[in-house]
Amino acid sequence: MLKDGTYAAWYKTPLDQGTGIVHVADGQIWGRDSLMTYHGSCHVDGDRFTATVSTKRHTDGRATVFGIDDELTLDIEGNCPGKIATYTATAQQVPGMILQGTLILTEQQPPAGEQRAEQRPAFNPDKLPKLPKRSR
Repeated sequence: MLKDGTYAAWYKTPLDQGTGIVHVADGQIWGRDSLMTYHGSCHVDGDRFTATVSTKRHTDGRATVFGIDDELTLDIEGNCPGKIATYTATAQQVPGMILQGTLILTEQQPPAGEQRAEQRPAFNPDKLPKLPKRSR
């Protein structure tokens, strides 16, 4: 099941590949990579999910993995039986080209302060090194 959370994204077409970050929450999906931002809606039905995502360029430069510079509308279908989802997508602006991708759920780490407190032993001044006695 595609859970609400943050995912590392990897995707490829026959022309190129890329990586990004994707967030899923309350039926919405959004994220970004080095060229584009994405935003849309998603629907989860058990292990299967679908999404429609619009992309918008935020950085000039090379073409997208679809080989064009234009903004795109992606139709996505995928499967997520655990923490890793696989999906395929097509862009309405590039008929016939298929994007294949993977989403990996990011595990949340406890805040640094909480993590250190659990690992730190209780302070015991008797365990401190003793200074050598000095003669006067």
